[in-house]
Amino acid sequence: MESKHSEVRVLEKPHKKLDVWRMSMDLVTEVYKVTDKFPKEEKFSLADQIHRSAISIPSNIAEGAARNTKMEFVNFLHIAQGSLSELDTQIELAKRLKYIEEQSWKELDIMMERIDKMLTGLIRSQKSPND
Repeated sequence: MESKHSEVRVLEKPHKKLDVWRMSMDLVTEVYKVTDKFPKEEKFSLADQIHRSAISIPSNIAEGAARNTKMEFVNFLHIAQGSLSELDTQIELAKRLKYIEEQSWKELDIMMERIDKMLTGLIRSQKSPND
């Protein structure tokens, strides 16, 4: 027999309510799919660096959302943008090395551009004096 307490839902973490966090998690998933096709010799070099940059994006959004002040949140959003720029550079390099097909690169590029715009908008909203 279950108690009524087991029916109480755990409050959703603040970052999980953010569209930019969800989209950046989708980006990480796509990055892993694309890098899975890299040559074996790149599995622990460029692919590993790409993974770290990609994972850093939603991780920093989550950490910032858990902070107590808007200023701290904005700082972590800027860090997420920096990781996004790193990822963009690494994905571009992988494309130039022919590790990523043109179509896959385009899809990742569209996702990264959208996430960047979302981060910029979220930063702007957090800095708004109307809040």
